[in-house]
Amino acid sequence: MKNKSIMFSLLIALAIVSGSCSKKEESKSEEHEHQAAEHASGSSAPTEIAPPQFQVDAAFQQQLAGVFTSYVTLKDAFVASDAAKAKSEASNTLAALSKTDMKLLSGAAHNDWMSYLSTLETSLKNIQSSDDIETQRTNFSTLSDNLYKTIKAYGLGGVTAYYDYCPMAFDNQGAYWLSTEDKIRNPYFGDKMLTCGKVKDMVR
Repeated sequence: MKNKSIMFSLLIALAIVSGSCSKKEESKSEEHEHQAAEHASGSSAPTEIAPPQFQVDAAFQQQLAGVFTSYVTLKDAFVASDAAKAKSEASNTLAALSKTDMKLLSGAAHNDWMSYLSTLETSLKNIQSSDDIETQRTNFSTLSDNLYKTIKAYGLGGVTAYYDYCPMAFDNQGAYWLSTEDKIRNPYFGDKMLTCGKVKDMVR
């Protein structure tokens, strides 16, 4: 009789623990699904960083690093889902971009820069002119892709940029962004899915 009483108590305790865990899992299920999809989407970032495409003046790389620094502050505005802040930081990034001196470039590096510059300016102006956070995020995605290509081409003079990816952004189309660390802070979902994503590449 005593054994039956003990068994009954254990079953009740187990049921309580299981119910508690179920509630915790239910509250986090969406984020877990999001992260699981990301873990299945690709490999980790490479341990080696390829040199930039062009050998350019160190002063130009420092100027481009200044653009990247401003971009990261813009990215943080999207992490906070702050459309007004994004507009302001887009203006600051445009200002940093205007300080790059194309006279420091020559040949193919100069010609390619003209193309990169145009796409970066267009995306930043589109962010600057919109009050809608999702419209801004669409342009931020384009900005991120082109800034990544720019950094790959010219380098940041030793500053490391992490190229991150979220496969669930824009209705599962996926989108990239750049950051200064390998810790994920998702600019496309903010606090809804803050840690969803994975480092795909590193450039400097």
